[in-house]
Amino acid sequence: LQAAEDLNYELRITQIDVADLAGVAKGTVSYALNGNELIKAETRQRVLAAADALGYRRNVMARNLRTNKAGIVGYSWHVADDPSRMNNLLDEFIYRVTASAETHGYHLLTFIQPKEDADKVYDELISTNRVDGFILSDVRYDDPRVARLFSLNAPFAAFGGMNVPGAAFAHVDVDGKKGIEIVIEHLLSQGHERIGFINWHPGLPVGDIRELGYRTAMKAAGIAIEPDWIGYTPNILHSAAQATQRVMSTKHRPTALVCTNDVMAFGAKSYLDEVGLRTGEDVALTGYDDDPTAQFLGITSVRQPIDAVAKTLFELLLCEIDHKPAPQRQVVFEPELVARQSTSRAGTT
Repeated sequence: LQAAEDLNYELRITQIDVADLAGVAKGTVSYALNGNELIKAETRQRVLAAADALGYRRNVMARNLRTNKAGIVGYSWHVADDPSRMNNLLDEFIYRVTASAETHGYHLLTFIQPKEDADKVYDELISTNRVDGFILSDVRYDDPRVARLFSLNAPFAAFGGMNVPGAAFAHVDVDGKKGIEIVIEHLLSQGHERIGFINWHPGLPVGDIRELGYRTAMKAAGIAIEPDWIGYTPNILHSAAQATQRVMSTKHRPTALVCTNDVMAFGAKSYLDEVGLRTGEDVALTGYDDDPTAQFLGITSVRQPIDAVAKTLFELLLCEIDHKPAPQRQVVFEPELVARQSTSRAGTT
């Protein structure tokens, strides 16, 4: 090998060469490089080390022809120019999904979903065999993407689905109802009873299930919710601030505010700061998603296990692509409350 390099020859390193150096069979090399779970971790690492030492590069096109797969999974950015559908959780989710895909020898193709005729982009990607399947998120009631992919018999798995009645597709979710219930329980333990709620407008599955958690927990505590305690808003800072103003202008002003995501909590905090109400002292405040900014500002939030979601979701998608039964096609994770300075005891000032 060194002599060839000295003469500027380009050697085509094969899996046989990798097998010889690693001391394994050629078939083992193929399985190891493709992430087959039957290969022991120690053996896989030995194969990867040998491949790296030899500078081995897989012939992806040949593999794709042999397996009749593109090695690519599609993910749409929804309606990209809608600011209410942007958040840091989505960024982390895409990063984690990409990492999971690459672990299994896949790449993620992101594309913009147009406002009109969204089906066309899915049709084109499927008809041209550019992707093996799709990852969906932000699944809505009667989501046209779900119906279209079913009609095309295209493999897909979704982040979100437990809130959609009759969801028969493979999906991974985090229990949003439970997430809000543990927030309410925390605030009740801090002595709060007048608890306001800032949420998306009704009709969005993720918001509806979280509002159900709010109503369920308040009812269980024997607290009647005043209609003015609930404010609806898009996922935009200034709109959330306006919703907070409406809620905090009521006769029996809440001593605590529960927001269904961190962006809304930031908007709520901006209003509270503007009128001189101290977060964590005059008014308790919570968010949802545990955004890095929430951590910096000391806002109590609900953390979702996005890494586990992404890994499980991609494994479900692989089962759909390979037409293999998954141990569980619909997986729900538990959220975690992260309490910080923004949720002090009621009446401490």
